[in-house]
Amino acid sequence: MGQMVRRGRLEITFADGRHLTLGQLEPGFPDVAVRFTDDKVPRDLMLDPRLGAGEAYMDGRIVLERGGVMELVQLVQSNNPWEKRGKLVRPSLLRRIRGRIEFVARSFNKPGSARRNVAHHYDIGNDLYKLMLDPEHMQYSCAYWPEDGMTLEQAQEAKLAHIAAKLALKPGLTVLDIGCGWGGMAIYLARKADVQVLGITLSKEQLELAEKRAAAAGVSDRVKFELVDYRDLAQRGKTFDRIVSVGMFEHVGTPQYERFFRDCASLMKEDGVMLLHTIGRMGKPGSTDAFTDKYVFPGGYIPALSETVAASEKSRLIASDVETLRLHYAKTLREWYRRCMDHRDEITAIFDERFFRMWTFYLAGSTAAFETGGMCNFQIQYIRNRHALPLSRDYIMEAEKAYDAAQSQAAE
Repeated sequence: MGQMVRRGRLEITFADGRHLTLGQLEPGFPDVAVRFTDDKVPRDLMLDPRLGAGEAYMDGRIVLERGGVMELVQLVQSNNPWEKRGKLVRPSLLRRIRGRIEFVARSFNKPGSARRNVAHHYDIGNDLYKLMLDPEHMQYSCAYWPEDGMTLEQAQEAKLAHIAAKLALKPGLTVLDIGCGWGGMAIYLARKADVQVLGITLSKEQLELAEKRAAAAGVSDRVKFELVDYRDLAQRGKTFDRIVSVGMFEHVGTPQYERFFRDCASLMKEDGVMLLHTIGRMGKPGSTDAFTDKYVFPGGYIPALSETVAASEKSRLIASDVETLRLHYAKTLREWYRRCMDHRDEITAIFDERFFRMWTFYLAGSTAAFETGGMCNFQIQYIRNRHALPLSRDYIMEAEKAYDAAQSQAAE
């Protein structure tokens, strides 16, 4: 246990009154004190560190007496950074086997289960997300932070411009937004690039709010939303000039990867362009931890780059550009966490204290995964025809600067 924390300090008070201090104070590393309210907490932590810690914290069995849950998770993870191949104690063999069986069963993600999984996370109501996300675009995905000192709102606007530039848009083109969320991307593309957008989602809550937001933005004539699975849409035979998918691929499930790219290829015109933005693993393929799978994203899976490209190449999609965003999501998650803490009373009034602890533990764990763990974001641009785009990347930078300039003028 002493190997868990060496830099920074963790003080533990056990249920029987015993005290244990791990590590030592060091600038840049948190100083945290916790208390276990019963003698089963250490056992639960040993059986499965992340699930055990998450559930014990949710149930009030781990009490934070100095520092917050963000600092606690950061302290543990920063002492075991991914670059040094450090890792926490693995769950027990029995838990690993049981978790793997349950994960594989859910990862097939057929249309019916996909809808249930999406509803679990997104149909809890829009009020929580309104308190946490940027108000204009409501982007529940990694922002883009090209400069220090940016606000979340500026970083999400920069993300939209970054993606739009990679789509090489022209007025009048048709765009499919797979997993459109609350419509922020679709509305942005219609307003900034004068394109026709169809956004699809499996969340009724998102669909209703997206339609209201499009109407308020005055783009209902260019933006439509539909409650439909991408697999069903592909059966209709319609094609699009551009496809964009942000933060949806994590819900597809590995058995469906080849089907996903096959359907995307069939939905793209011959000279079409697709931009896939997804959370990814910087290392080899892995598995979803039990806490996230149980409480946050049932059936979800974070892909390695190798899995993603291997599946897409079978549909003869050309990966024309690949970018790895390393710390961008960590900065985004810290801002979401801060806003949740600022709105603690409102969130607990909507749900309860246990939900708030679950949610902030999820945000803290995710932040640590991007700051010192093995998570990142991939932006992969695909084309079907090698002649579909210019031969250099200059067009991306030029378009991005044009979007940014237009935004600056609008703000004046």
